[in-house]
Amino acid sequence: MGVLEIGFLYLGAALLLLFSGMPIAFALGGTALAFMYFFMPANNLENIAETLYSELNNFTLLTIPLFILMGAAIGKTHAAADLYEAAHRWLYKLPGSLGVANVFGCSVFAAMCGSSPATCAAIGSMGIPEMRKRGYSEELATGLIAAGGTLGILIPPSLTLIIYGIITEQSIGKLFIAGVIPGILLALLFAVWVMYAATREVAAARAGKAASELLQAEFFTWRQRMETLPRLLPFAVLIAVVMIALYDGWGTPSEVAGVGAAGSLLLVVFIYGVWRWRDMKEILLGTARESCMIMMIIAMAFLFTYVMSYLHITQTMAQWLVGLGLSKWVYLFWVNILLLVLGCFLPPVAIILMVTPVIMPGILAAGFDPIWFGIVLTINMEMGLITPPVGLNLFVINGIAPDIMFRQIMRGVMPFIWIMGFYIVLLAMFPEIVMWLPEKVK
Repeated sequence: MGVLEIGFLYLGAALLLLFSGMPIAFALGGTALAFMYFFMPANNLENIAETLYSELNNFTLLTIPLFILMGAAIGKTHAAADLYEAAHRWLYKLPGSLGVANVFGCSVFAAMCGSSPATCAAIGSMGIPEMRKRGYSEELATGLIAAGGTLGILIPPSLTLIIYGIITEQSIGKLFIAGVIPGILLALLFAVWVMYAATREVAAARAGKAASELLQAEFFTWRQRMETLPRLLPFAVLIAVVMIALYDGWGTPSEVAGVGAAGSLLLVVFIYGVWRWRDMKEILLGTARESCMIMMIIAMAFLFTYVMSYLHITQTMAQWLVGLGLSKWVYLFWVNILLLVLGCFLPPVAIILMVTPVIMPGILAAGFDPIWFGIVLTINMEMGLITPPVGLNLFVINGIAPDIMFRQIMRGVMPFIWIMGFYIVLLAMFPEIVMWLPEKVK
């Protein structure tokens, strides 16, 4: 059996286990152990612990639990509710103001949290019932929250970008900075679509074809708007400090993550009074559970890629892809199609850890910047999170609003999938959208 055949068998076995519903870490680790047993010398099995330790003994990995702690501290308090209310009061004059406020709330919460499902759940649990009460269609209400939640893996701090940076040995600080402008622009595109869709629904309401609640006017005084700032501004300052520290190189990503985590804990203690052990226990246990899950996946993925490298699967597949003689844009197109298809079935972490070692040699050979491609890959992962049949955010929304039919949720996210597809084309045409800030980083 040739190396290429072993490689397809190896990846096929891993995908089969993943699609069976087995936890990601066990699927990757189990496949790696089986192929080590049958295709590698026995002494490699004896060195598994040493191999895993050498790979995990990386100070940069500390970034992951610290940013998770930062997000957990904010997500377990009323910070999301205050953020949502502030956005609503300041944006109420815009068409579809409540929907735009939800997009804005998702964007800012994503910058504090770094997790798409968490962003989706935190903002959606408040935003969806409120939008339905105000007459927004169920498709628009669920679709914009599902799509807005995906901004959690693009706007820094992003766990997806951290893992991509570790796997590809790219600067996490530059990846974070690269995600700022694309994340803001994508949020603006979402907001523009929401305003357009809401305007259509208001017109239908005036014609008597939609809920009349959309025609009810709202008004907030300057005093009511200013009341939201004392709780909102400290978190905005914390985000700014984290981003400036990364941008100016004040510390390593792990050190900056430590500052962000400590700052979040202090803010929830002093602003929300979250200092009792029962409150802190929920934050710390949630952080420990999610961190252990992700670190276990990373450890098994390292073992998975070690076997691929030892058996020359990665090198052979990379040579095969390059040897197809595809132009750089055709190669990028098929890579994006592959990522989108896998995103329909697998979570972003699994895709990055499994696929990146295979496709990156071709990406680099085609002359694409790895920082730029990291942002494009992340947007692909965003699309996967809301693409049927297994988009994770779709199930989060279904859990928040179980009375809304799943096909309505899927109809609601389709415009946002098209927007993200268009956005990838836009970034390919104008890569400076991504690269302008990273090129200025010291």
